[in-house]
Amino acid sequence: QVQLVESGGGLVQPGGSLRLSCTASGRTSTMNTMGWFRQAPGKEREFAAAIRWSGTSTYYADSVKGRFTISRDNAKNTVYLQMNSLKPEDTAVYYCAVSQRVTVVTIPSKYDYWGQGTQVTVSS
Repeated sequence: QVQLVESGGGLVQPGGSLRLSCTASGRTSTMNTMGWFRQAPGKEREFAAAIRWSGTSTYYADSVKGRFTISRDNAKNTVYLQMNSLKPEDTAVYYCAVSQRVTVVTIPSKYDYWGQGTQVTVSS
């Protein structure tokens, strides 16, 4: 089992920035990929970004590319999502997730563990 705890959400004005954190505990040695997904009211959960737990591979949805940066600190078992130039359409609950397999990073069902989510609201 892997437990995930997100933090860092909040209310920010358009054009502003936030940094989300997700810390893993438990069987962290089994982690292969950590991803960030988001879900707006009335919409399906969608992929935002992902990072392999070893190596340098990162992945981004087109909607966040160039504005969001995913990074990790292996020593702290933590993954970060730096979000810049935020737009109202970025408003959603953001979830981090862990996959224990080398898999398609953009599909929610490929992930094995999920955090509880953190709300991000972009509004003036």
